[in-house]
Amino acid sequence: MIKGYIAFVLLLFTTVVTAQSVNKKELAVQQTVEKMFTALTTADTAALKTFVTPAVRFYEYGQVWTIDTLIQKVMLSKSIPDFKRTNNFEFVSTTINKTTAFTTYYLQSTIFRNGKEELIKWMETVVLLKEKKVSKINVLHSTRLPKN
Repeated sequence: MIKGYIAFVLLLFTTVVTAQSVNKKELAVQQTVEKMFTALTTADTAALKTFVTPAVRFYEYGQVWTIDTLIQKVMLSKSIPDFKRTNNFEFVSTTINKTTAFTTYYLQSTIFRNGKEELIKWMETVVLLKEKKVSKINVLHSTRLPKN
């Protein structure tokens, strides 16, 4: 019993230390990704453009998408009356250099449409470029993970 309690406390401590190890710059990069997905989820195309470079490329399902391609897909989802999406992120790593940043994360989205709920998981890597002291997404590579 005591060994189990000690293991639990150590696990909790490790989780807290890991969560605290993200610095402000890394957090800003991660928040850019999360905010971009919030704009995507709410079909806010104006906000979506504020988080990406003009030359952004999305590598999805073996295809290369521009921001215009993504916006077309967003507008399709907006036309579905009961469409809802929630996103959960688990960041694996974030690296920042002078003018670039890289972050890799697991994304789990619950999507509700046409009366049905679907859970979709991806592993994604994003490359961000610094523009006027603000990091913007320049590349997003997405790999859809198999359903469990």
